[in-house]
Amino acid sequence: EENRILLAMKKRGFGAGRYNGFGGKVEDGEAITEAAIRETKEEVDLDVQELEKIGIHEFEFSHERGHILEVHVFLIKRYAGTPKETEEMKPEWFALDAIPFDIMWPDDRYWFPLMLAGKKFKTRFLFGEGDIVLEKHIEEVTEILS
Repeated sequence: EENRILLAMKKRGFGAGRYNGFGGKVEDGEAITEAAIRETKEEVDLDVQELEKIGIHEFEFSHERGHILEVHVFLIKRYAGTPKETEEMKPEWFALDAIPFDIMWPDDRYWFPLMLAGKKFKTRFLFGEGDIVLEKHIEEVTEILS
């Protein structure tokens, strides 16, 4: 929404204790966009009506070299409903100048400015122990192909 962003505190599982967007794994036979819509409904009970793919991340962790986690980033343009807390996440609105980067994944502070400026991007991050960013590559692109 204008001058605000909806994030949610992850309550369990991978990333617990951090504010994040909504998402999860793609199920067999499901398109990535369908998964984004389904996960948003499951995690904060919003019905996504319009979304735009704006980025792709590749994440690698130093203790699992060679295993790349690919994450597709969508911006929800239109939705119906009111965000609700679920067993998975507790949603909260933040002013754009008060995004809680210290309680988020450490890579977010590097690519959020592109997202907030309406840009598309591809990134690659290597995380070390304690999830510190050891390496980063951020590329602004004109379109997202995969």
